Amino acid sequence: MKIALIGGTGFVGSAVLEELLQRGHQVTALARDPAKYTARDGLTVAKADVLDAAQVADAVRGADAVVSAYNPGWQEPKIHDIFLQGTRAVFDGVKRGGVKRLLVVGGAGSLFVAPGVQGVDTPEFPEQWKQGALAAREALNLIRLETSLDWTFLSPAAILEPGPRTGKFRLGGDQMLMNGDHPAKISVTDLAVAIVDEMEKPQHVQKRFTAAY
Repeated sequence: MKIALIGGTGFVGSAVLEELLQRGHQVTALARDPAKYTARDGLTVAKADVLDAAQVADAVRGADAVVSAYNPGWQEPKIHDIFLQGTRAVFDGVKRGGVKRLLVVGGAGSLFVAPGVQGVDTPEFPEQWKQGALAAREALNLIRLETSLDWTFLSPAAILEPGPRTGKFRLGGDQMLMNGDHPAKISVTDLAVAIVDEMEKPQHVQKRFTAAY
């Protein structure tokens, strides 16, 4: 497939890029600074600012699908507002570019930990992640209003960390996956497997899902 990738130099996006290339897909990575990428077989880099819907549209046009692992950075003081600005530009740009299939990587904070209670609303949710998590929840709410896109929203396990690629994990829906009384975890490389699996064989069109061990 021809996949346009947003956020391909980030923690999740770089793992997704590796998984896509390993499986033989043709990847167009959007980047404000193309120099951040090293030339590789199967990889094309398109100069584009993700906050500009017109530039997104030009970059993704002709792709079979778009994967967005966009995040302005956890150290960004205005992460909430910039995250949503980028999210809206991506959704608009993908539609303008004529691409129907979009997978968005969001956060775990919007997963339910009890009936009617999402993780981000609990007292123990870490303050340093809260603004980004709130923005990711709003991104989920926004994408659920999209009727013209074949969208999928992926919330990772509560604990997302470096680790090996095993290809073995559980999938879930809107509930946070647990190991006993503790939130479950997943390696970023296995999260990338779940993402590319969904690209190749869609199982969650116009749905949110999660993945964990």
